[in-house]
Amino acid sequence: MAEAEPKKVVEEEEEEGEEEESNAEKQGHQNPAATGVKLGKKKKKAKREKKSVDPSKPSLPHMSNSNIRDLLSRMQVDEDKKEHQFWDTQPVPKLVEKVTDSGPLEPAKDDVRQEPLSLPNNFKWDDIDLENPSQLDEVYTLLNENYVEDDDNMFRFDYSRPFLQWALQPPGWKKVWHCGVRATTTGKLLGFISAVPACIRIRDHTQTMVEINFLRSPGGSHCQGIFQAVYTAGVLLPKPVASCRYWHRSLNPKKLVDVQFSSIHRHMTLQRMMRLYKLPETTKTIGLRTMEAKDVSTVHALVNKYLEKFDLIPVFESEEDIVHWFLPRPNIISSYVVENPETKVVTDVISFYHLPSTVVSHPVHKTLYAVYSFYNVATYTPMKDLMQDALILAKQQGADVFNALDLMDNKQFLEELKFGTGDGHLRYYLYNWKCPEMPSEKVGLVLQ
Repeated sequence: MAEAEPKKVVEEEEEEGEEEESNAEKQGHQNPAATGVKLGKKKKKAKREKKSVDPSKPSLPHMSNSNIRDLLSRMQVDEDKKEHQFWDTQPVPKLVEKVTDSGPLEPAKDDVRQEPLSLPNNFKWDDIDLENPSQLDEVYTLLNENYVEDDDNMFRFDYSRPFLQWALQPPGWKKVWHCGVRATTTGKLLGFISAVPACIRIRDHTQTMVEINFLRSPGGSHCQGIFQAVYTAGVLLPKPVASCRYWHRSLNPKKLVDVQFSSIHRHMTLQRMMRLYKLPETTKTIGLRTMEAKDVSTVHALVNKYLEKFDLIPVFESEEDIVHWFLPRPNIISSYVVENPETKVVTDVISFYHLPSTVVSHPVHKTLYAVYSFYNVATYTPMKDLMQDALILAKQQGADVFNALDLMDNKQFLEELKFGTGDGHLRYYLYNWKCPEMPSEKVGLVLQ
């Protein structure tokens, strides 16, 4: 569903770093975010302190029942293994395969299996109705109690019920694509697999697909006449079409240090770190305001037009898609537009979604508030200025950290706005579709 918790980072200076920091401190009193201090040759770089999970959607929740882990283990592949027994049976390119053309690996089938694969006697499949409050509660409880996303068990995704509905019930969603595994005797929900419909363009071809969330199981969409899927993972599977990296921008450095999300390098102090990451109190872009229903048509056109220059993108087919994915929802999705005060024309778009994490076993802090860059369009305002305002807006809403992938045009602002690079990769995969690999800046798709 959503990317895994960004890795804990440690502030580290290279040679001459103290001199750079001294200059940054002086500038920081004026407006450190606006000075554009580059984290380049003398930059402070983010480095993982301890091994933790890659910043991607986890391939398998940590189930409390060992039997269900065994049952679904075939869906989880150790990236260190040379052989991928499950994926070798699937319509995906081999890791060693040189892909030079695009297209399906298997044709559409008329004789699609109607019944799901059988489970051991102690388990059964069940369609999950997210419009049923009790079943929604079951999914919420399963994820929030078991979705530990770092090796040290320090952070756990805190999916809200409204967030789950936003992510899993877009226009065209189907109940049969929300699959649960229950214990036969107790009826307890032990596993969950989901998919949502998507129109995806891969280079010059547009294809109806599903986006796979949580456990990887594309087969359920076959009965609906869909034979392709798109998904992401932190581990290396056969075979990525692109690989992106997460960057993290501290908004509340003291709290991030307190919960051990970040650490202080020996040449840094907490006070200097706080000055370095200090942001202006207010935004500076003239005409910036919260997106409203009246903006849907314009945002629809702006986003689709902007995405045309990338090679792996969603196609927002209707204004209904924009209403669902972009219209602001408190603590779920925040979207803003820039409207020219004189012409009243909307020229730019900012959006980011909210996905906090529970801080496990901390005496003071119970929640780490994180936001993730979604889709941003800059046709008039410089992208860097637009995203600096996004940082300010996120901080005003209580976010502790702002996360972004190095896809689309994001590399234009990451270093200048003092994002720290993570050391894990988020890899993009296509099921039953092959195409040559592309660089991260040609990816225009963000999966929640």
